[in-house]
Amino acid sequence: MEAAATHLRDYLDGLTVERGLSHNTLAAYDSDLRQFLDFLAEMGLEDLAQVDLETVDLFLNSLWQRGLKTRSVARKATAVRRFFRFLQHESVIPADIAERIPVPRSGRRLPAVLTEAEVECLLNASDASASEDEHERLRGLRDRAMLEVAYGAGLRVSELIGLRVGDVDVRRRWLRVKGKGNRERVVPLGKPAIDAILTYMDQVRPHWLNRESGDLLFLTQRGQGISRIGFYKVVQRLARDAGLGDRDPAISPHTLRHSFATHLLTHGADLRAIQEMLGHADVGTTQVYTHINREQLDLVYRRAHPRAVGELL
Repeated sequence: MEAAATHLRDYLDGLTVERGLSHNTLAAYDSDLRQFLDFLAEMGLEDLAQVDLETVDLFLNSLWQRGLKTRSVARKATAVRRFFRFLQHESVIPADIAERIPVPRSGRRLPAVLTEAEVECLLNASDASASEDEHERLRGLRDRAMLEVAYGAGLRVSELIGLRVGDVDVRRRWLRVKGKGNRERVVPLGKPAIDAILTYMDQVRPHWLNRESGDLLFLTQRGQGISRIGFYKVVQRLARDAGLGDRDPAISPHTLRHSFATHLLTHGADLRAIQEMLGHADVGTTQVYTHINREQLDLVYRRAHPRAVGELL
């Protein structure tokens, strides 16, 4: 199972970079998936491409038989499902069985999101316009553009770093995005994101461009495309500068995507429209954002209902 162990390490590295999961959460994923790989080894399955839904069912049934509680089985099933999504995306397995893996219902946590004020703090942390260091100033302009696009369009980090110059339509204010499964979608962009892109294109990209750059939109100072871990480090650095470095879980590029969807929903956007902008194949995936806390419901009611006047007791 050496190849499987390698894929597992790659998957966990991806979780660290893209989602900024805590050490304890990553350790839990590692433990659950190693238990699954051990089960496959006991069955004589050396190739992950040979694993089918029946095999996964046998693994989950073995957990029930050992007396594990619903919450524990659900966690392990979710870990396997997400691992298989990764394997399918990386073309390690020929078919995606992930969506058919049963996960016992044990409640679902809302993804960590930033408040709108925290997003502003994060964006403002990239402002290096007054810096005497020219490199710092240029880097700040690039970072601001990347953050504006990541939050303004709700992009996955892989979608953000893969953007090409021709994917941006400045006049119409939209972005052409290539998502999972090479599915393309068009996402609108607000004026702040467009302005940040134009400033970056005018003042930064020409200075960093070289023969290796091609038509990639966002570059490093060496003219190379910025990597996933590169943007992860950008977000982590700016979070610290904004005074948000102590949040648990830590702020990651994926936090910006969750914040995008949650803020749209809070301000009345249609769930189907959010699904389209996020590039979710199934609206069920988008429904995690329909959770609105009690305070928000309270506020909406007191603002909107004609019989809601008066102070709270």
